Amino acid sequence: MANNPKAKLKTLYLMRILQDETDAEHGLSLRQIIERLADYGIQAERKSLYRDIEVLREFGFDIQTFQRNPVQYAIVKRDFTLSELMLLVNAVESCKFLTARQSRTLTTNLKLLASDHERVLLDRRIHVPGRITSKVESVFGSIDMLHEAMRCKRKVKFMYYKYGLDGKRHATHGGKPHLVTPVGITFSDGYYYLTAWNDDHECMTEYRIDRMERLDVSSIRATRNEQITHHEFEGEDHEVFGRFGGEPVTATLLVDSDKAEIIMDRFGDAAEWFRHDDETAQVVVKIRKSEPFFGWVSGLGGTVRIHAPKSLKEEYREYLKRLLED
Repeated sequence: MANNPKAKLKTLYLMRILQDETDAEHGLSLRQIIERLADYGIQAERKSLYRDIEVLREFGFDIQTFQRNPVQYAIVKRDFTLSELMLLVNAVESCKFLTARQSRTLTTNLKLLASDHERVLLDRRIHVPGRITSKVESVFGSIDMLHEAMRCKRKVKFMYYKYGLDGKRHATHGGKPHLVTPVGITFSDGYYYLTAWNDDHECMTEYRIDRMERLDVSSIRATRNEQITHHEFEGEDHEVFGRFGGEPVTATLLVDSDKAEIIMDRFGDAAEWFRHDDETAQVVVKIRKSEPFFGWVSGLGGTVRIHAPKSLKEEYREYLKRLLED
């Protein structure tokens, strides 16, 4: 064994074997470990394995001894529990800004943090039906580039695309590159957005990062003004519907009892609840007034109704009338 160059790596191979094949429910006996090492071309004795296991324990690996017949050894504590890995894999699978290839790569890497037995369970993770994936693989690189531009106080230049009535992507801005000052990046509804100052329109504009192409950090210095310096990103996520901003309004909604969960899912602890009658509650929430908000209310089929203010009710009526127009 002294002449075997792999012998020097015995402790590392032992670590790999324990990481891959053991967990809180599954262990390996010394005989099994010796057989696994032999598969790697390494001969090992029980006495040396005791020393290797102690070395790994001193290094920080939580190797437990299971008093079974025969005695087994296992790495019990890992960086992530199986339930945490399950959540991470499901989160990756649900991300709209990831392409199918990126999603597969990330989930494969996450599975490497689990044992072989746990990987089987991760393969049975929750399925996300009809998941819409991005066709652009440069989102991560674009985010890094935008942060670099903000750090260096430079403008960014890029082409921006939107879908037309023909179902195809078309360049905006007359087919010319956009040149803007990046202000901040936000994540909402499965997508990353850039908030930027647009000198042409003298206002803040939002761009979905996965719709950007040929992004580059310009040599032009970023614009500086009071609006950028004092810009605050719009309040809580629950106030904004579909990334549409609008006038902030404190609204009172009448909510049927069977729709209480929907309100809690949307507004959480920000909602104030008051009893209206035996079947209805008055819920006070802060929203950004917009057509997507009105669409959300109408989509609930009258089980959630706008109670106040009166001006918001009138605008909602006008919105419904426009929907009925030919």
